[in-house]
Amino acid sequence: MTVTAAFADQHAAPRPRTATLRNYVMCPPEHFAVEYVINPWMNPDEPVDVALAMRQWLELKETYERLGHAVSVVPAQPGLPDMVFAANSGTVVDGRVLGSRFRAEQRAAEAEHFRRWFVESGFREIVMPSRTNEAEGDFAWTGELLLAGTGFRTDPEAHAEAQEALGVPVVSLRLIDARYYHLDTALFVLEQGEHPQIAYYPEAFSAGSRRVLERLFPDAVIADGADAACLGLNGVSDGRNVVLPLEATGLADQLRLRGYEPIHVDVSELRKSGGGPKCCTMELHG
Repeated sequence: MTVTAAFADQHAAPRPRTATLRNYVMCPPEHFAVEYVINPWMNPDEPVDVALAMRQWLELKETYERLGHAVSVVPAQPGLPDMVFAANSGTVVDGRVLGSRFRAEQRAAEAEHFRRWFVESGFREIVMPSRTNEAEGDFAWTGELLLAGTGFRTDPEAHAEAQEALGVPVVSLRLIDARYYHLDTALFVLEQGEHPQIAYYPEAFSAGSRRVLERLFPDAVIADGADAACLGLNGVSDGRNVVLPLEATGLADQLRLRGYEPIHVDVSELRKSGGGPKCCTMELHG
């Protein structure tokens, strides 16, 4: 490629992106609190404003609905302050459901409430795992592959269990920074399909996992430390519109250059428990 051609390619207009309608599952933060510590973001001594958390959650839900997406709501249960983080309670691909099995005993009961919701909602192929797996917290579907995180929460053996239950190929990735305790705090899928695109923070991953990501996704959006530190990688994309925490401005700039439309939401209260837009959002893929 000539220098002139390279310059033209670098400054070419981004290709149009196409949004696809999604089906999301959420749970309101009616009982939200920080009562224990299971990740570095949590501090029980820091006050929590439940009313503010609810307003932020409603803004997120209404954002999805404004974009045309369907949102199903699972009722919150007393005594389960982290149930708002619905992404941790199920992985759904083409109608098959793999439930969750939490590492922290404080969250263990959430799995059964979501299992009942799947049954009541008409899902028939439901597998409850024998290995610890925190669902879409550590599983990200690209449309072709299931990217699977481990290192802090989900057992490595759960990756093979996910492949058997869902019937999709699984790629294991190791997380090495406790701040990014789930895959969805360090990576998310921007565009699904035969040629998927992701965004991720390389420093959250082991050297081998970084090489895997570089090989699989050479065109990935690379986030910096500032965007990772506000949980900017805990985003939700429909292929065009990308819902991000308010503070993830550098990542938003990169996404605009790629033809995406960033949409910022305030999740500051929910972040006190280590959560962001994706943590609050389970997607029913296919």
